[in-house]
Amino acid sequence: MEPRVEVGFYHCTRAAPLAVLPRLVQKAAEAGFRVLIQSDDPAVRDAVDGALWTFEADSFLPHGLAGGEHDAEQPVLIAEGFDPANGARIALAIGGGLPPADAGFERILYLFDGNDNDALSRARRHWKALSARDGVTPVYWQQAERGWQKRG
Repeated sequence: MEPRVEVGFYHCTRAAPLAVLPRLVQKAAEAGFRVLIQSDDPAVRDAVDGALWTFEADSFLPHGLAGGEHDAEQPVLIAEGFDPANGARIALAIGGGLPPADAGFERILYLFDGNDNDALSRARRHWKALSARDGVTPVYWQQAERGWQKRG
């Protein structure tokens, strides 16, 4: 039997996905996971790169942009696709697509902007498609006044 993959849908309503992303990456890295951050938009990838360098004044999250000779060594890799060249077990997608079922991730985090109707529609389509897929457990998280709340 194939292991279940949890796909967390993070409905960003109080802060933009880019503002939320560094904390989620930090938690995954502190737990010892390698992370792949995916966006098909080059501007978003550049913004993620900058956010990981500057999200806290006295620290940064070690990471790299995919396409270099040291991709395999990066604890956090920012990429256009879902190829975990760094051996990532967690994928974090920003508002676009999701990895194929056989990508081998243990957990997938899908961040989307709750104030963008197109992003909401895309997230709903993904949720519906994943809900019908064997081996996948979609989990919905919504930003609340005091952190994230797991919903239905």
